[in-house]
Amino acid sequence: MAVTIKDVAKVAGVAPSTVSRVIADNPRISMNTKIRVRKAMKDLGYHPNVNARNLVARSSQAIGVIMPSSADNALQNPFFPEILRGIGACAHEMKYSLYISTGGNEQEVYEEVQGMVHGNRVDGIILLYSRVADPVQQFLIDVKFPFVIVGKPKERESEITYVDNDNVKASKELTNHLIELGHERIAFIGGSPKLTVTTDRLQGYKTAIEAANLPAPLDYVVHAEFLTSGGRDAVEQLFALEAPPTGLVIADDLMSLGVINTLEEIGLKCPDDVSITSFNNLYLSAFINPPLTTVDIQIYMLGMHATRCLIEKAKDKEEPAKRIIVPYEIKYRQSSEFLKEE
Repeated sequence: MAVTIKDVAKVAGVAPSTVSRVIADNPRISMNTKIRVRKAMKDLGYHPNVNARNLVARSSQAIGVIMPSSADNALQNPFFPEILRGIGACAHEMKYSLYISTGGNEQEVYEEVQGMVHGNRVDGIILLYSRVADPVQQFLIDVKFPFVIVGKPKERESEITYVDNDNVKASKELTNHLIELGHERIAFIGGSPKLTVTTDRLQGYKTAIEAANLPAPLDYVVHAEFLTSGGRDAVEQLFALEAPPTGLVIADDLMSLGVINTLEEIGLKCPDDVSITSFNNLYLSAFINPPLTTVDIQIYMLGMHATRCLIEKAKDKEEPAKRIIVPYEIKYRQSSEFLKEE
């Protein structure tokens, strides 16, 4: 039997009209009452009727933006402020506001997305990641709610609008660059293997290594967080090996910074001892020592395109799925100079 406002009111110990005002986020309702009512809604599994509310409010003029992990961790990586800058610029131009997820873990993010949808807080959602078997993505598909992914969907690619780079090709080019410099022991450092961006960049690396008939020990592939601490962890693993790599393909500039700093601590220099190539062309990549060879994936434009696609989809539910591939450019800098002669 469906849960009603009266059921929520009974559990929360308030009048049904108070529940309605809490749903509408009426500022006159005390915070204690809001917390009590929302807890009752959650415990009972009650969600406001989206269709009924849409009759009153045709559009929230807001976009939901979902991070791949907690907002606190994600915003430590300059990728996210930069893509939010692109999203915000396009949203402002089209008279939309932003609603950014603040969940501390995957379950909290999932519940927050449910609240955005069922509470009619946003007209559509941008997922700033693509993950294998993602419950948020599946929920949005099930309720037929407009969303766009930054990254390539792992499943149902033809049915989902997404914005991405050709990460496989870019990673293959980076790896070939190191091969052309004379490196034979090349390792890959990426993020979570559940993220499509990691698997695509790993695929490009492997394709180049196999084509060159170079050794590809399993130990040469390391997964860590997209943070400087992730780079440190990767160095500790790779350079404890009997035959450590002389070249690195790293899936993120912030990780690369952690790698360079940790290499210095153990007495190795970049590029004299280890050549480094990276991804994202964050603003810091040209100014660290040495400046990074990195793929400019046009982060700002990824955000702009994702927002424009989402608003088009929100305004027209029949808008067909699109695939937008943003061009990239490799910035060749001092971190990948020629291999030192023995």
